[in-house]
Amino acid sequence: MNWTQSVFELIDMRSFSNLWFWIALAVLWSSTSHWVVGVPWDLIQRAARKGGQAMEDMQDLTRININRILYITDVSGLWLMTFACFAITTLGVLGFYYQIEFGQALFLLGLPMSIVGLLTIRTARKIRAKELAGDALVRCFRLHRIAIQIVAMISIFITGFWGMYQNVTVGALGG
Repeated sequence: MNWTQSVFELIDMRSFSNLWFWIALAVLWSSTSHWVVGVPWDLIQRAARKGGQAMEDMQDLTRININRILYITDVSGLWLMTFACFAITTLGVLGFYYQIEFGQALFLLGLPMSIVGLLTIRTARKIRAKELAGDALVRCFRLHRIAIQIVAMISIFITGFWGMYQNVTVGALGG
C-alpha cells in the first residue's frame, strides 16, 4: 500500500458521506452568521441593549472593518472578483460536468459564500454612504444578518438535498 492509498483510506474524499464535511458546513454558516461585516454579533446585541461604551466599541470596530473591506474592494476588487469567478466556475465544471464529488462540495460551499461577500460589500458601502451610527447601524446589521441567514438556509437545504441524492445514488451503484 502506498502513501496516497493510506491517506485516501484515512480521509474519505467522498464529501457528502463524510461527517467532517457536514461539521465544516455548520461551522462555516455559524461563523458567517456571527461575524456581521467583521463585527461579532454579541457586541452588536450588547450595543443595542446597553449603548454607551459598547455602542462606541461597535462603531469603532465597524469603522475599522468597513475601511478595510472597501479599501481591499477598491484596490483589488476586480482581480479578486476575476479569481473568485474562475474558482467557482472551475469547481462547478469539475463537480457537475466531470462528476467529482469534492468539486461539488466546494462549489456548494463557495458559491453561497461569494453571495455573502457581495452582500457584505454592499452593506459596507451603504453604511459609509449614509454614515450610519447608533440604532440605525444596529438595524442595518440586523437586516444584513437576516439576509445572510436566508442565504444560509437556502444553501444548507440545497447542499443537504444534493448530499442525500449523491449518497443514495453512489450507494445504489455500489460506491
